[in-house]
Amino acid sequence: MGFERLGLSDPTLAAVADAGYSEPTPIQAQAIPQVLMGRDILGIAQTGTGKTASFTLPMIDILSEGRARARMPRSLILEPTRELAAQVAENFEKYGKNTKLSMALLIGGVNFTEQEKALDRGVDVLIATPGRLLDHFSRGKLLLNGIDILVVDEADRMLDMGFIPDVEKICERITKNHQTLFFSATMPPVIQRLTKQFLDDPKKIEVARPASTSSNIEQFLIEVSPRDKRKTLRQMLREEKIKNGIIFCNRKRDVKEVFMSLERHGFSVGQLHGDMEQSARMEVLRQFKENEIQLLCASDVAARGLDVPDVSHVFNFDVPGHAEDYVHRIGRTGRAGRQGKAITITTKSKIDVRLLEAVEKLTNTKIARINDLELKPEKRASKKTDKQADDVKSNDPQPSETDARESKSQVTEQEPSQEKSDTAQNSDSKTEKQARPSRRQGRSNDRNERGGRNASRSNERSDRPERSERSERSGRYTQNSRDRIKFAPDDMPKEPFIGLGPHVPAFLVAGIDSPKK
Repeated sequence: MGFERLGLSDPTLAAVADAGYSEPTPIQAQAIPQVLMGRDILGIAQTGTGKTASFTLPMIDILSEGRARARMPRSLILEPTRELAAQVAENFEKYGKNTKLSMALLIGGVNFTEQEKALDRGVDVLIATPGRLLDHFSRGKLLLNGIDILVVDEADRMLDMGFIPDVEKICERITKNHQTLFFSATMPPVIQRLTKQFLDDPKKIEVARPASTSSNIEQFLIEVSPRDKRKTLRQMLREEKIKNGIIFCNRKRDVKEVFMSLERHGFSVGQLHGDMEQSARMEVLRQFKENEIQLLCASDVAARGLDVPDVSHVFNFDVPGHAEDYVHRIGRTGRAGRQGKAITITTKSKIDVRLLEAVEKLTNTKIARINDLELKPEKRASKKTDKQADDVKSNDPQPSETDARESKSQVTEQEPSQEKSDTAQNSDSKTEKQARPSRRQGRSNDRNERGGRNASRSNERSDRPERSERSERSGRYTQNSRDRIKFAPDDMPKEPFIGLGPHVPAFLVAGIDSPKK
């Protein structure tokens, strides 16, 4: 059955054909007719099954009639992350190119001014994250009493990110009788309560068992020591035939460290996590989608809704903290009927063992183990910092103890001769200085010939040691030598440092013993 059997309009069918799609997925085939009929939808499907098109295509046909008013959008789509919201906006532009529907994107990391201008012009489709939407609503720049269609996408991800209270606030502020489309990959109890509260006699569409993984994905597990995880990852990246792949880490810090490690070893890699600026995140996604970079090291911000059709591999550098996240992570590969491969790197720690048991229990799948992997030696990276250092030992031979003793003996033999040459040079320089009269002595002789008080002073100055000798004792900077002379332990003065001692100036103690008036 093709898209023409689903009741879509000719302009929408032409846009779908231009996008290269001819056959709808199961959730699209079941959801699109029900949405066109105006019913509430509760869609449960694993990631990568085409949920986005199942609500964007019928929304375009429904909203093609009518006109938007300022600050009163006609439809609202809530997404958990900026990347997913931007991706849905791209789908609307692609499928709605034959219509005149207006659209606005409200996400964080973007200036409020441009978003407010778009709202003032009036939009048919408003795509937003919950936090930024409530910010505009609290400023009085947005009204929600004109919403005809509400879409809550990736509801279980909303729950994980703590957005459910915001979603409830938004739903309560939509006073108009509207159609609600609710999509989620899993159905925790909180999500079930939310659907009962805000959906009116919904049509439940479930095309796969909740939290199931695609049969197109080969799943493997490899157990290594914690210090060998990055080396194992690099070896797998070299041995696997990877077109492009995503490497998931649990923490942002690990994302940065793994990214820098792979970059130092010559891999084509980018990083994506929540601490990055929005413009940088979008640029990395663009490079990955256009195959400018082969690998993407990411946090779970890329686990939901990231639509790169031909991702060949997914690597779990860490076992995910929530079992549901495993389903979404590996769902980035094996999309649209293609084959994919997911490899998880784990350790023998109790935490990893417990998390892995939760994953296998949720998916009802025993992940195949890789036991015959032998780690190959690697060359040490040329540049590395303490934080970025890999736990890989260099294969360069280390000098033996006998070599070290021989080199030490050679150094000790060379030291006396060096000292002798230094003393000889010093004695020669001193004799030259004594034989050569200084300018100060010449001036003092002239003054002695003329007589007067200055004669005795000049004699005293001539008896003082040279400036270079004074600098050697004091360690101060001189005009001739800019380097500070360091004292050796034997050259330290023998007398103790007294400081002021009893010789305190009178002005410092004045008034201490004076009686109070």
